[in-house]
Amino acid sequence: MQYGSSALSNAELIAILLRTGTSGENVLQVAENLLSRCGGLSGLMESTQADLMQVSGLGTAKVTQIMAVVELIKRVMVMPSNERPVIERAEDAARLLMDMQFLQQEHVRVLLLDSSRRLVGMPTVYIGTLNSSVLRVSEIFREAITRNSAAVILAHNHPSGDPTPSPEDLEITHVLVTAGKLLDIPLLDHLIMGKTGWQSLKALGIGFAE
Repeated sequence: MQYGSSALSNAELIAILLRTGTSGENVLQVAENLLSRCGGLSGLMESTQADLMQVSGLGTAKVTQIMAVVELIKRVMVMPSNERPVIERAEDAARLLMDMQFLQQEHVRVLLLDSSRRLVGMPTVYIGTLNSSVLRVSEIFREAITRNSAAVILAHNHPSGDPTPSPEDLEITHVLVTAGKLLDIPLLDHLIMGKTGWQSLKALGIGFAE
């Protein structure tokens, strides 16, 4: 209370959340063990309930508390400044997608935009390895057509953490840019989210004709 929460270490902050330790370890030791087992805060953000239940000193109640805080953090990270933010730049879209860096499996999302580039929706259209042989154009544009979107932005994550575009990413971008022109629903960008950052294929000049 005297120095503020910023003066505390990560382990100390978690210890406050956990409140009590075990007969063999005090609460700070339990918190330090948790961070060690998870590989730090970034690992904790990616951990599942089953992962946390394997940590010594954590029971159902403590795991539930931790998972609740992690979920709140993820929601704050993607919470828009208003209900329908305007997407003018790749950075605006990336800000809404930061939770994707913690996903352990590849997810594909489509940002649906109206004629003023306000966000209409952000559905997840596919979960699994991104491959043009299984990801159909219709899956990408179905919601856009149904909701009368004026444009879309594609986004997916690389669970490996490296947002560098793969050959498959480039192929799908070319296909969707062409499809968007035919449907009169242009693909404005394709973002790849990773643990170390994100990439805009439009900014890289890949798959988008000037």
